[in-house]
Amino acid sequence: MKSILTAIVVLILFSCGYSQTKQFFDSPFGGGGGYTPGWVFPNFDEINKKISNIGIPAFSSSGFYSSGGAGFIYPGFIPNLRVGGMGFGGSTSESVLKSGFKYEAEYSIGGGGLTIEYTLPLIKDFGVSLGAIIGAGSLEIELNKNPGSFNWNEIWSDLLDEPLPPSLDSKHYELQNDYWFFSPTINIEFPVYRFIAIRIGGGYQLTFGDEWTANNDQELLNVPDKLNGNGFFIQSGIFLGFFAY
Repeated sequence: MKSILTAIVVLILFSCGYSQTKQFFDSPFGGGGGYTPGWVFPNFDEINKKISNIGIPAFSSSGFYSSGGAGFIYPGFIPNLRVGGMGFGGSTSESVLKSGFKYEAEYSIGGGGLTIEYTLPLIKDFGVSLGAIIGAGSLEIELNKNPGSFNWNEIWSDLLDEPLPPSLDSKHYELQNDYWFFSPTINIEFPVYRFIAIRIGGGYQLTFGDEWTANNDQELLNVPDKLNGNGFFIQSGIFLGFFAY
């Protein structure tokens, strides 16, 4: 994920440096980059069935916040076509205190990839772009049960399989699904000042890859098929650059 975000930053800087225009909103070349907060709507049904049995509140079907960045250029050889890159990530968690223990479940999703968009030429005052994202991402679920505090010596005693009081029993699981994804998108962008535009849009993430791992990349079997990274998302953003609309 760090390498993806680094590539995005480089792309944004390159886009702003490379971008050039002869007339505002009427340039053969252009580009830009910016911050892209969003909202994702995963399917929590399968994980909610399990955490509800423990007493942890269900994850909300209203989704959760994500943040990221994106950059793009208009290569010029095809009018109104732009290509670039993006990355995003977000998480949500629920917890409960029960019998002296804190039970917590955290759900995280993130990814990045190549963006390809075509800005409709018949609309001049703002931009409407149809496109897609092709990339890679991951879905992570972290499960914890702990007494609220730990003792340095007892951690090492536990690793040596020495007996501990039942009140100090703790559990930790990290479950992860890595995948490729394809996301058709539609975005609307409004210029608010020279070289500044605001975006609102959305899409659907369709994932490919059903292999899961648990702690330390160990194979995880029998994960429900419906527990995946598929889902709708809303995207917004503020961009700096030169825009072909």
